[in-house]
Order: sequence, then C-alpha cells, then structure tokens
Amino acid sequence: MLVQVKYGEQQKYVKLDCIEGQFDFHLFHLKVIERFCIPPDAKVIYKDATETEVDAEIFSDLIGQGNVVLKIFTNDEFSDSFSSEMSDSSSGSSASTVIIDEVPNKKQRTEEAYALSAKQLVEDVLKMKSGGEAVLQEYQATETLTDATRRQMINILVAHMIEKHGQLPTKVIREQYALGIVMLFPSLRDPYSKKGYEHFYDAASNTGYIAWRLKTVHRKIRRGSVPPDSPLDGLPGGPKCQRPTNSEGQLDGDACKEAMSLLNHTTDKSVIFQKMRETFQHRQKLVKDPGSSVHILSTFPRFLDTKGLVEQDFTLLFDEETSSRLLQKWDTFFRPNVIKEAKSLTSTAELSELLLSAERPQGSDLDETRSLYDQEMSSLLLLVHLLPPPPGGPKSPKISACDAVERLVVFHKSCCSLEEHLNNNQRQHPYLLAVGRQKSKIDSFYITLDKHLIPCKANRSLGAFDELFKAHFVFNLSYDGALVSFYTFLQTTLYNIDVGKMKESPRVKDLRARLLNQTVTIS
Repeated sequence: MLVQVKYGEQQKYVKLDCIEGQFDFHLFHLKVIERFCIPPDAKVIYKDATETEVDAEIFSDLIGQGNVVLKIFTNDEFSDSFSSEMSDSSSGSSASTVIIDEVPNKKQRTEEAYALSAKQLVEDVLKMKSGGEAVLQEYQATETLTDATRRQMINILVAHMIEKHGQLPTKVIREQYALGIVMLFPSLRDPYSKKGYEHFYDAASNTGYIAWRLKTVHRKIRRGSVPPDSPLDGLPGGPKCQRPTNSEGQLDGDACKEAMSLLNHTTDKSVIFQKMRETFQHRQKLVKDPGSSVHILSTFPRFLDTKGLVEQDFTLLFDEETSSRLLQKWDTFFRPNVIKEAKSLTSTAELSELLLSAERPQGSDLDETRSLYDQEMSSLLLLVHLLPPPPGGPKSPKISACDAVERLVVFHKSCCSLEEHLNNNQRQHPYLLAVGRQKSKIDSFYITLDKHLIPCKANRSLGAFDELFKAHFVFNLSYDGALVSFYTFLQTTLYNIDVGKMKESPRVKDLRARLLNQTVTIS
C-alpha cells in the first residue's frame, strides 16, 4: 500500500507493507523518518481530524478503513484539513493520508522530561564511576561502543543500580537505565523495536543486557545456578509459525492427487512449476504435520532435480518483495557495514582470513594455496562471528563461531563423491554444500537436507544462501541452535519477517542498532 504523508509543505508517498493482514506502525514510522530526513530522536505524533492521536494500537485499523479524514495541527490550531479516499490503482495499490504533528502535548512533554532525566542519570553515573569516562570518550570518538566497552558500561550501571535500589530493582528502574543508555548513546537505539532499548532491558520477557547482568550478580551472591534464557523460547514467529496461504488456484482432493502423480512422471519444466504451484497449499499442510513432513522429499521428489522450486514456494508463502530483500540489501548496505563491525572483534586466524576474502576486489585472484571463500560468502560468515552461538548448557556445550560456520556451509571438492558425503552426514538441520575445485571457485551449490541434495538455482554464494534460508520456511524447519541469532537477524532485519513477533536476543538487537544507525539509507 502507498500511504500519502504530509510534513510541513512537503508531501510524499511512503510504501507500507501488509504483514499477515496488519500494517506495522513502527516500520512505517521508520520509513517516514527516512523519507523526510527527520532526526531519529525527533518527537513526532500522528493525528486524525478529531485531534485524536494515532498510535501503534489503532494505526492498522485506521489505515484499513478505506476513507480517512485527517488534519494538520500547528500551535494547537488547524492550519489545514483535507480528506483522502483509498482507491485501487491498476497495480492494486491504494493510498491514504497521515499527517505529522511536531507540537508536543502535555503527555509528550512529561515523557520528554522523563527521558532527559534518564539520560542525565546514566551520564552522571558514568562520569562518577571508575571506567565510565572511558565509555563516554569511546562513543564520542567513534559514535558506537565495542562489545567490551558495552559490557563495561552495563557492569558499571548495574552496580550503581544495586547500590541505590537493592538487589532486586523494579522493572521501572531497570527501564529507566535502559532508556537513559539509548538517549545518551543514540546510535545504540534499535529502530526495529517498539521502545528502542529492549536489547538493554525488555520488561515483558525480563531479558536484555541489564537483566542478564543482574542474574549473573545474583548467581554469584547465592552461589547457585540460574539457567540462561533460551533463545528459542518466547514470542511466536520464525519458520515454524502458522501462516495463512492463498487458496486461489490451489487443487484439492482427486485433482491434487492427479497433479502429484503427473509431477512424478513429467519432464516438462513448465508443467512441473505449474503443478507445484497448484499443490503448494497441500504441501504446506504436509510439512506442518510431523507424521508426513519427514517424507516430503519422497512425496515431492521434483525438489531434488528441478532448480527454483524452493524459491517459488517461498514467494507463494510471502510475496515477491519479501523474497528479493536479501539480494537487494546485502551488497549495497549490509556487507560493507558487517565488514566494518567485524574489524572491531578480537583478531583470530579464521577471522583475518574471512576479512581478507570479504574485502578483496570483485574478480581478483587469490593465491590458490589459500583456502578462502569468495567475497559474498566470506562477508556472510563474518556475520556468524558477530552473532556467535548462544551460551551452552549441560546438554549442549557452547561451540565457537568457527564451529558454527561449519554448520552453515561445507566445502566439498568436485573430484570427491557426493554420495559418500551424504552417507557420512549425521546433521539434523539443513546446510549449504559448496562443490568446486577450491573454495573461491564454486561450481554448484546444494541444500543438504535429510541425506538428500536439493540443487540451488543460484550459482553465486549470496543467492545460494538465500535459498538455504528460504528452505527453512518452505519445509517448516527450525534454525540450528548454534545459528539461531544469525538466522533471526537476517529474518527480521533483512527479510523483515515477523518483525516484533520473533524472539530476538539482545545481541541481535544491538548489532541491528549499530548497523542501521551508521547511515540513514534504510531500504
């Protein structure tokens, strides 16, 4: 949908996605700030003609009404009014109008005063406590904080919190410190979350850096053991989430059985794609049924010999725009910023090799004695190092980022037997098998799933990984526990799937805040 937005004398269209029948207010607000070059911390409100504030709770319903009358408010008076009716264009788009009002009401002034006091609190603590001045100086010099400095800051603030408010500070106190952090350090704010500071403290789930530090302190005091929050628990979302599918053009009953029979015998590629489209809804029911999902590749064997079917099913599950987001966004924005962030990590031999490969000019040759992936794959693997596996437990010991990389992609020399590799494979989660003479010159990619090889349509690393990510949704597969932060970051931040629904670790939100606040060009 196209939403017409008026700000002062400017009037522009902002594209608004409908996600599961809802219009996301916070993504819309983010795009408005980008389109009109409004400072991220500016106080803006949205009002209708009755002077009623339009907030996240009613935004989707209001936009969906189809006939919205809105007015501009300046200095508490009308300066203009107009109405706009939503109308379908030839492309199926519709438009409504939302007005931005910068005049703060009494409630806003109170919130602003509270936010400023929270900012002053955090600043005063850091100036007063040992090590705090170094935190302020680093941010002033770099406009961000390294992981080590961020941990130091949290330790200082939590120690002060306990000193002033006891070992069990209230949620309000914890939120006050979290708000103060993003007010004092704006580039640490997460633009995709509701309040922007949930990675420091989320009252709803009692997670975040502040909550984790408090638990660590309590464990040391009690000499007990508090189990860490599981990254797989929490809000609904992700590959295994139930999603509505469009039944238009879908076959059922005997017609569906006939199409499936034809799929097993025809060699006509156009017929294969057509019948796979027509049986998509039936296939989604099968993959969500534990009893039949294990046989999905034998029920629909064309996945094993026809490239592009994973891409087609993912697009039918979502849409073309969602399907294309990784390929559109990675090289132009995320790859250079991921490389920049990775340079701040503690240097290791593996990390240095990945940085060397990720930064080399496109098309340049490397010493064939060096085992390096190409530029695209290397930059993706750097993201694994930025979002390493979560802490382990008694039954699942922590693994390193290098071990996690091996769960994402495996290099296989083209002269070796693929069948032998499959027979030796004991992995439960899908991964990418890169086949070629050397890592920098891959001839073909496969998604390895249940001792089967699904050929990738793409011959580029980024495109092949795009298909691997989509296979989780197409086949209803959970993420590998060691890669859950990595996949969740891509799901919400690049593909914009289940934004606000998916459980995200503070590290995921923290990295997103760092990357997105480095530039205003958010596409």
